[in-house]
Amino acid sequence: MKILLIEDDDALIALLTRSLSSQHHIVDAVKDGEMGWTYASTFDYDSIVLDIMLPKLDGISLCKKLRGAGYTTPILLLTSQDNTTAKVQGLDAGADDYVVKPFDIAELTARVRALLRRGSTNPLPLMSWGDLLLNPSTCEVTYNGQALALTTKEYDLLELLLRDSYRIFSSDEIIDRLWSSDDFPAEATVRSHLRRLRHKLQAVGAPADFISTIHGRGYYLKSPQPNPTKNFAIVASKQHEISNALVGAIHEVDAPIQSHQQQADYLAFLQETWVTTKPKCVQSLTELTATVDRLCLGNCTYPEQQQAHQQAHKLVGTLGVFSLVSAMEITRQIEMLLDRSTLLSTTEAVPLQTYVSKLAREILDTLPSQQTAVPSPDLPLLLFINLNPNLALALTEMAEHRGFRTSTLATIEAADRYFSTAPHSPAPTVVLISLPANKESSPTLGSIDKVHQRFPDWSVVVLGEQDESIDLRLAVVRHGGKFLGSTALTTKQIFTAATSALPAVSTIMKVMVVDDDLDWLRALPKLLQPWGMKVTTLADPQQFWTVLQLVQPDALVLDIKMPEINGLELCQVLRSDPQWQRLPILFLSASKDSIAQQEAFKVGADDYLSKPIMGGELAGRIRHRLARLQIS
Repeated sequence: MKILLIEDDDALIALLTRSLSSQHHIVDAVKDGEMGWTYASTFDYDSIVLDIMLPKLDGISLCKKLRGAGYTTPILLLTSQDNTTAKVQGLDAGADDYVVKPFDIAELTARVRALLRRGSTNPLPLMSWGDLLLNPSTCEVTYNGQALALTTKEYDLLELLLRDSYRIFSSDEIIDRLWSSDDFPAEATVRSHLRRLRHKLQAVGAPADFISTIHGRGYYLKSPQPNPTKNFAIVASKQHEISNALVGAIHEVDAPIQSHQQQADYLAFLQETWVTTKPKCVQSLTELTATVDRLCLGNCTYPEQQQAHQQAHKLVGTLGVFSLVSAMEITRQIEMLLDRSTLLSTTEAVPLQTYVSKLAREILDTLPSQQTAVPSPDLPLLLFINLNPNLALALTEMAEHRGFRTSTLATIEAADRYFSTAPHSPAPTVVLISLPANKESSPTLGSIDKVHQRFPDWSVVVLGEQDESIDLRLAVVRHGGKFLGSTALTTKQIFTAATSALPAVSTIMKVMVVDDDLDWLRALPKLLQPWGMKVTTLADPQQFWTVLQLVQPDALVLDIKMPEINGLELCQVLRSDPQWQRLPILFLSASKDSIAQQEAFKVGADDYLSKPIMGGELAGRIRHRLARLQIS
C-alpha cells in the first residue's frame, strides 16, 4: 500500500521509511505541510502519516484542509504532545488515529495496517481468495497450504489485487499504487512482474487465469471455483486460520512478533542512524544552552524563549525515536519549564541550567543500544509541583533507581494548566506540592481540589514548614491532602513519606464487550483504560463462544438487541453453564424501557446501564460487581 509520510525529523523519516517498507508499503516522504498538501492532492495514497508540528503549514491545519477538500484517506497523527487537548484537536480536525512520541515502531506500523483495513473491502487481518491466503502482519502467502516465495513487488501486486478483489486495475493504476512518486516504471515492467507472479501461482496448483486480463482495461482476480474433491485437512487448516484471523480482528492493533535477528537488525539500523542524528541533537542542545544562559543573565527576549520551547519539544520526539529515555525525560522537563505565557525571570531560569547540563551528559555519553525501552506507563508516577530545583532533581534520581516515573511542574500555575488537560493515567500517582512562600494567598488548596475533581484516585502530599499553623494543616487534610513538614526531613524521608501514600497496584481486569455499534466499540477501550481495564470488543455475536474461551474475561458487557443473537439469550445460556454462571454480566443498552430492564435481571444480569454513559461510571459499576463477587 502507498503511504505519504509528512515529517520534518530526518531520523524519524529514516526509521519509519525502513519499517513501513519492510511491511511492503511504498512510502513518499516530504518535510513540510505545504509539500504535504501538494503530494496529497496530486497522488493517490492509501494512508497519510502526519506530524503535528511542521514548517510552513502545521499538521492540524493540513488535516483540516484535506478533510475540507473532501479527502477521505485515513490519517494518522504523530506528536510529542501527550495531553487530552492536543488529541481532541487532532481528532476534531479529521484524523483517524493519534500516536504520541516516543512510540514503538511495531505498534505504529500495526496502527497503519489497522487504518488500511478499515478502508478496505476486506477488513480482516488475513486475506483470502479461494485457496490463496495472505497475511499482511507476517507477509506470508500460501496457496492450497503451500508457501509462495515472492519478491517485494510480486507480494505488493498480489496484496493490491486482494484488497480490492472485485476491481479491475489498469497498468497506470498499478504503477501509481506500487511505485513511489520518484520512480515510475514502464508498463512493460508491470507485465513482467505479473508474468512471474502467475508462474509462481501455477507452480503450486493455481489455474493459469487466476490473475485474469481484460485487454485494454487491466487485471483482476478471477472468481474461485468450488472444488468438491479438495483435501479435507487443507480445508480444516484454512478454516482454522480464518477463525484465528477473525479473533484477531476484534483488536484495534495487531503488533507483529519480531525475531531476534529482526530486532538485532533494527537496533543496528538505529545505531547507524544515530551517528548522523547525534550532531543535530548536539547543535540543538548548544542553542538551548545559549538561550538558557541569556535567560539567567536577563538578556533574553520572549520570542527567543518561545523558539527554545519549540526546539525542546522537537528534541523530545527525536530522542524518543532512539529510546533515549533518560535524555528524553530531561528534555521534557526543559520543555515544560519554558512553556510560559511570560518571559522567565532570572531566578525562575536557574533550574534550566541544571537540566541542560544533565541533558548534555546524557546526549554525549549515551548510545541507543544502552536504553531500548520507554518506561512503562503502568509504573507509579510521582508528580512534583513548585519544589526547590535541587530537591526535585534529588527526588527524581532516587525515584528512577526505585522503579518510579517522575514529572516536574515548576509552578502551581503550570500545574493548574496541566490538571485541566492531562490524560487519565491508570498507574497509581502521587502529587507532591511545596507550599509557596506567600501562604496567606496560597492557591495550593485549590490545586488539591482540582486534582481530586479530575483524578479521584491520586494522592496529594503537601510539603510545608514544621511551624505551619494548625489551621493550615487542617485545611490541607480537609481538602483531601496529606501534610508533611519538611524542615528537618531528608530527601529519603520525603521520598518514603510520599510513596507510602501510593495505593496498591491493582490487577488489570479483562472486560469483554459485545455490541453491534462499531463507533461505541472503538471508543470503549480508551474510556476504560484509565481504570486499569483491558477491553476486548466484539461486533459479531456469531464468534462469541470462540472469543469468550480465548479471553477468559473477568466481566462481560452485553447489548440487548443485536443481529441474529439476542443479548438476553446469551446471558441465559451463560447462567446455565457451570463454567460461566458466576461471570459478572452487565447490560448496556440505548433502551431505558423498564420491561427490558426487568427481562435482563430475570435472565441473570448483575446490572443494567443506559447509553450514553461516562467511562468512570461504567468502570465503577464493573469494579463494584467484581468486589461483590469476591465478598461472596
